Amino acid sequence: MSNALGRDLAKLVAAVDAAATECGHGAYGQRFHIMPPAGWLNDPNGLCQAGGVFHAYFQYAPFDVEGGVKAWGHATSRDLMNWEYVGAPLLPDEPFDCHGVYSGSALAEDGRIRVLYTGNVKLSDADGTYDYVNTGRRADTVYVESVDGLAGREFSQKRVVLASEDYPEDLTCHVRDPKVWRDDNGRYHMVLGARRRVDGPHVDSRFCAMHGEGAGRDVGEILVYGSADMLSWELESRVSTPERFGFMWECPGYLELEADGGVPARFLSFSPQGLEGDRWDRGNVYAAGYMPVTGNITGGKDAYELGEFRLWDAGFDFYAPQEFTAEDGRHILIGWMGMPDEPTYGNAPTVACGWQHCMTVPRELTAGAGGVVLQQPAREIERHYASVRVGAGSLEVAGDACFDVVVDGVDGAFTATVDGELKLAFVPAEGELPSRFEMRFTDEGRASAGCGRTVRWEPVDEVRNVRIVGDVSSVEVFVNDGALVFSTRIYPEAYGVTVDALGANVTYHALNI
Repeated sequence: MSNALGRDLAKLVAAVDAAATECGHGAYGQRFHIMPPAGWLNDPNGLCQAGGVFHAYFQYAPFDVEGGVKAWGHATSRDLMNWEYVGAPLLPDEPFDCHGVYSGSALAEDGRIRVLYTGNVKLSDADGTYDYVNTGRRADTVYVESVDGLAGREFSQKRVVLASEDYPEDLTCHVRDPKVWRDDNGRYHMVLGARRRVDGPHVDSRFCAMHGEGAGRDVGEILVYGSADMLSWELESRVSTPERFGFMWECPGYLELEADGGVPARFLSFSPQGLEGDRWDRGNVYAAGYMPVTGNITGGKDAYELGEFRLWDAGFDFYAPQEFTAEDGRHILIGWMGMPDEPTYGNAPTVACGWQHCMTVPRELTAGAGGVVLQQPAREIERHYASVRVGAGSLEVAGDACFDVVVDGVDGAFTATVDGELKLAFVPAEGELPSRFEMRFTDEGRASAGCGRTVRWEPVDEVRNVRIVGDVSSVEVFVNDGALVFSTRIYPEAYGVTVDALGANVTYHALNI
């Protein structure tokens, strides 16, 4: 560490981590999902692979299970399923990140791991004049690189490469979450989530009390920067939709997937805050999704066109995903299996053990038809199949906390029950409701397996196949080759899966991880 504050913080975090290791994660500790040693986990950061080792950094508040000042925790794996926590290498120890080492990304190149992140600062407000939206906050873009090669556990002196004053003047103080990539010509590009200030009449909004009055009219967008060296950046483009689509776009990403005909399918990923209307009011408080991109987002507003916004995950617990390219060329996505600012449900059983939240299973991405991205659990999960059960049309298995079940050849009806309380079903159209796939907890109480979670659904014309992956306290459901996905935390008293799908083939694997 470069200063006394950093050295003291490192000792305090190490002490918390050591004490947590002795206590363990309790009855609901996950087997193959990334968890914090203690305290709070949120956004995945700096995802990359270097020398065969996968690196997952993450937002980590070790001192408070309900959140607090953020550092970066660090976990590594060689198979995307067995993860080892190896410390907290980036701590809030400088004037430009003293209120949090916020989200960012990494590139592994030239024998080092190069990182960009947002340094968060909330200025002291003795006079009570700051709203921390338009005044009183700094969000500088900070660069560091590993000094221990590809190990990525120790980093160089921090350097501000874009200060708050460098961003466009019509933006609020909310600019964050750099995601960097290098194009085929060797030039670096970076996207930053932003909230643009808009004067004019107030738009009705349920978010104003939490995010300020501007939440009713501000506009979300993404800034695109370019650089020859990741140190000096110039603004290339500002990306938004013709019509207002929420007041803040955070955790952005840009990806190109291999598609038929050799032309890559391009997508812009982001987590918009402030979506309203029936489509959004029945879902999570914040969405996370992607839009197909036609053209080039680095070329200015006339160089690209955005398609339909689709959710990465329609379940209860998913936000702020990040994608990276593995050394074998696969595009892999990991999301935060949690939800910010959610008053209706929680994770009381793990909070009681001193920790909260985990990541999703790593997901391989491929381009589907019609601007859809298909998601499937990383193939490494298959190395951990311990036993197999098969059924024709139905199957019931009890007792496994970790499993992977595939239901293929569904033709019409589909229902499944997980751990006695989570119902999955294809529901035909009724009244004003379309045909849909539904995830529903039978008991909506805060003391139930769902801890207050109720129902999530998305319209779908048919269900051809369903894959259900369970860990000790999570369930992830992949419908129609992963065109539609639902994730949730779950805290059951007993484990088991029952599937009914007339004519379908059911293949159930218990997992040993």
